[in-house]
Amino acid sequence: GFAAFGDSYSVGIGTGIDGGYLDSEGACRYGQHAYPLLLHQDLNNATASNTSFQWLSCVGSQIADLLSALPSSQIDALNTSLPLSFATLSIGGNDLGYFDIMNACIFRFYAWYSGPCATALAAADTALASPLFAYHLDILLTELLDRVAWEKRPGFTITVTGYARFFNALTPACDDMSLGVWEGKKPSGAAPKLTRELRARVNGLVVATNGKLREAVQRANARFRSEAARSPRVVFVDYDAQFEGHRFCEQGVVEPAYNRTETWFFLVGGPDNAPDRTKDGRGAVRDGSASSSTAVMIPNTLDPASRLIDPQTCLARAQKRGDWGELAVCYMAMASSRDADLRPAYAEVRAQNGMWWVPTSYGKAFHPRSLGYEAIRDEIYETW
Repeated sequence: GFAAFGDSYSVGIGTGIDGGYLDSEGACRYGQHAYPLLLHQDLNNATASNTSFQWLSCVGSQIADLLSALPSSQIDALNTSLPLSFATLSIGGNDLGYFDIMNACIFRFYAWYSGPCATALAAADTALASPLFAYHLDILLTELLDRVAWEKRPGFTITVTGYARFFNALTPACDDMSLGVWEGKKPSGAAPKLTRELRARVNGLVVATNGKLREAVQRANARFRSEAARSPRVVFVDYDAQFEGHRFCEQGVVEPAYNRTETWFFLVGGPDNAPDRTKDGRGAVRDGSASSSTAVMIPNTLDPASRLIDPQTCLARAQKRGDWGELAVCYMAMASSRDADLRPAYAEVRAQNGMWWVPTSYGKAFHPRSLGYEAIRDEIYETW
């Protein structure tokens, strides 16, 4: 058996869920094609049995949301009485403010109130360079190994997955394109163009994040590798190379390219890129209890009176959860409240298209689509 920990990149937000959402998404927005789920399905097929699988990942998670003795602790939620051969972990992006960068530099959900792109990037650089980020990663890996009683499980390993660069940063044609969700009536309100400089800057942050994760894995192995364990306790999976040719701003592509199946990241409100997208194959255990997920499609718009989009109250909840979708929806509601003249920049973010107030439609942006998750799964197998 195994368990999956971490953030929305481990949840598979939006995969297999087009035109609405499934009741099986839950508050953590579980998708249908996340790499932990693909691993679980492969194990079941290979062993002709029901492999134990605890899916503890959740959107918006930071390192603190995993640590023991905290209210949201994913580590404390682990049922160690179930079989455990390995765990997967995706973490770090939320600690570094990836959503703030998406907001300020790419989409500007809060229109001209979103703040400068340079400020968001500088904050991420500061957080990444801080000794605290490395220290918190060390604590996390230590607590997870202690939780499973690593001394008694010589074969137990943790597979840490990194992130992939979002852009082809070399194509000049993309310099004049934008993914901003609002029409740019004011210079400060228009989303920054996808210049080569911006694309390279954001890509560089992803590469640096992967570097910090790799270093944390190396430190953990130096501390915990035992004679009984023939392989490292913790392995790092860098799947970035798998996404070559499948990023935003590829040669000859006009962004936003909603119909391009070969882009392996979601756009705001964009479709998935795998067949059978609304089937629920999950059989995970959460918090030690059996899952009762179903595949019932639910209407895809929130009630206009929902607290998630009340511009006076939505932000506190959204910031507490760290849910990219709730944050985006709230910021757009706040922007609309402050400026009634705002208009969506393209059809996929217009109310009449049915996804105006659906957090998943926004939260999945810049997360892998199904074909991307299949590539991540394959890279995990290659690394093992």
